[in-house]
Amino acid sequence: MSVESVVAAPIAKTVPTERVHHGDVFVDEYEWLRDKEDPEVISHLQAENAYTEAQTAHLQGLREKIFEEIKSRTQETDLSVPTRMGDFWYYSRSYEGKQYGVHCRCPIDAAAGAAEAAGVTTERTADAADGIDAWTPPRLEADSEIPGEQVLLDSNELAAGHAYFALGAFSVSHDGNLLAYSVDTVGDERYTLRFKDLRSGEPLADEIAGTAPGVTWSLDGSHVFYQTVDESWRPDTVWRHRLGATESDVRVFHEPDERYWVSIGSTRSEKYLMIWVGSKITTEGWVLESDNPEGEFRILMPRREGVEYSAEHAVIGGDDRFLILHNDVVDGVKAENFVLAEAPVDDPSNLTLLIGHRDDVRLEDVDAFADHLVLSYRREALTRVAVWPLTASGYGERRELEFDLELFAVGTGANPEWAQPTLRIGLTSFITPMQVFDYVPATGALLLRKEQPVLGGYDANDYEQHRDWAVAADGTRVPISLVWKKGAVAEGEPKPLLLYGYGSYEASMDPSFSVARLSLLDRGMVFAVAHVRGGGEMGRLWYENGKTLTKKNTFTDFVAAARHLIDTGVTAADRMIADGGSAGGLLVGAVANLAPELFRGILANVPFVDPLTSILDPSLPLTVIEWDEWGNPLADKDVYEYMKSYSPYENVEAKDYPAILAVTSLNDTRVLYVEPAKWVAKLRATKTGDAPLLLKTEMSAGHGGVSGRYEKWKEVAFEHAWVLDTVGLAEE
Repeated sequence: MSVESVVAAPIAKTVPTERVHHGDVFVDEYEWLRDKEDPEVISHLQAENAYTEAQTAHLQGLREKIFEEIKSRTQETDLSVPTRMGDFWYYSRSYEGKQYGVHCRCPIDAAAGAAEAAGVTTERTADAADGIDAWTPPRLEADSEIPGEQVLLDSNELAAGHAYFALGAFSVSHDGNLLAYSVDTVGDERYTLRFKDLRSGEPLADEIAGTAPGVTWSLDGSHVFYQTVDESWRPDTVWRHRLGATESDVRVFHEPDERYWVSIGSTRSEKYLMIWVGSKITTEGWVLESDNPEGEFRILMPRREGVEYSAEHAVIGGDDRFLILHNDVVDGVKAENFVLAEAPVDDPSNLTLLIGHRDDVRLEDVDAFADHLVLSYRREALTRVAVWPLTASGYGERRELEFDLELFAVGTGANPEWAQPTLRIGLTSFITPMQVFDYVPATGALLLRKEQPVLGGYDANDYEQHRDWAVAADGTRVPISLVWKKGAVAEGEPKPLLLYGYGSYEASMDPSFSVARLSLLDRGMVFAVAHVRGGGEMGRLWYENGKTLTKKNTFTDFVAAARHLIDTGVTAADRMIADGGSAGGLLVGAVANLAPELFRGILANVPFVDPLTSILDPSLPLTVIEWDEWGNPLADKDVYEYMKSYSPYENVEAKDYPAILAVTSLNDTRVLYVEPAKWVAKLRATKTGDAPLLLKTEMSAGHGGVSGRYEKWKEVAFEHAWVLDTVGLAEE
């Protein structure tokens, strides 16, 4: 008798609970699953895990094979490109057999000596600007000893004895003498902040529990600023801690409005500390000179509902200025895609426009250096980077970096110094492993420092990536990105396809390389991303038209993309899997109700499939701040009815659904495990047909799933094996 026949599908008991809002009565039969302290709830989740393992036991060999493929393609002992800061080169190491990274540094002179001793010459260019030699990172060998190397933090040691580990803050003081770091060993995103003297290697006595992940140093290293969260996991308070002090830490900022998150950091120049207060639609900044850590923060520009802005310090023509990126009204028109202005530091509201609004370009960020600015923006659903020289009189000519790829993602990397002759950037695509470049603004030279190694003979020319467009029901063109292996499938035949989507929070799903994805592509599967509304790929209005009372565009765009891929012969309904996580889990859950006939399977990771119940409860983590994204169903009947009409959980019907695998984590504070648990329970009791329905709960993890790279590879292998099996590509 097979294992599959022994383990029966768990049937959750029903305990009718009424939810009444705006005259509507909803009877929720599975709300009892919310109490994770109830042994019966834990038993039910464990029964679901046992059932899932039994139903997928035949894939064990394939899972192991995929895991070994990921492992064999990964250079397990490796070293990142060193980044210069102060008197040291900073880099991270990975070691074969170890789950986590190791943070290191070495003196600049020692690094150069190590490279020369190994017979390695650093790259030079004939037209390199003055000072490039000193900023050319040494080619340190991953398996060689580096003179003067100092291990700053070994996450493997910190993780020892814990089922889960995450590193939050990791910040070296400006003089290079002290390290602040924080760890989470539960998965609930509450960290313990600790300190280390890098001169002696000894830990300091200071320890602060219950912090948010970040930390910011004062300029002299005497103080750090950190955040704490409220009962809803909202970062709401900034504290100042004096190193070695016995007195209580000082609360320097608190935001009582539950719609706003609080963060703290500094300008790139490190001259100013910045506290940022932001909702989904409104921003406010507070500023303080970093060399005066016990001073009072002052407001930059008062918040105004619906106006977002950011500020960066720059020195223009010898004067301190703030560069302000904002979406306020300019010349009578709302600057939806943002504009860039400058203002005197002592009068931030006195704005002078530098870059005006464009409908086809979404300005996203500006970084300031001593002699140039770096603009980050997106155009035609792709990220772009431009360098803007600063001259004695003001601004020079902007230059956009260009790459010979149809699809790509580019962005700035680690550039900690205010004055440096190079700009570190990263470039990747679906077929391009991550490349690290140093760009030389003075000459335009683009120097390749490293490409992510992919072992086993990977050749980008064996794969193709392409942009396609679907047409939504309202005529909107929806971009689709695709990648596949050449010759893996017969021409003209529909291909097995994994269609991924997200579509919330203006988050963009940009092209990126994945070693693990090769295990799908090499077996003849196509990977596609539907860049649906609610994301940010096509500008701010792309986001605005996929949120609150237009949220259904996110789902219908995904359906339109799926239909397009079927109609053009790329795939077929019995060969396509829909894939989404978190808010993307809401997407695929809604699509499972809208168009189940288009998919063979649904893969939902930590899925937000009971959104109305969550957004109706202000006591739940993050709910109030989410009202700007979804609307407030407590106060607005129209929002309530609209959310109820698309909620995956509340719209489960007695009809055939595709095969479904839902993966969640018991300690997730963002999307509670109860949502997929309730969804699967209701589906199992309601749906027709015999397509498999599986729930897998990580019992010691948070929103990001399991920790440790080998454990993550095993989880990916589990999901990939299920995907391949569902579309008929699993090996015998």
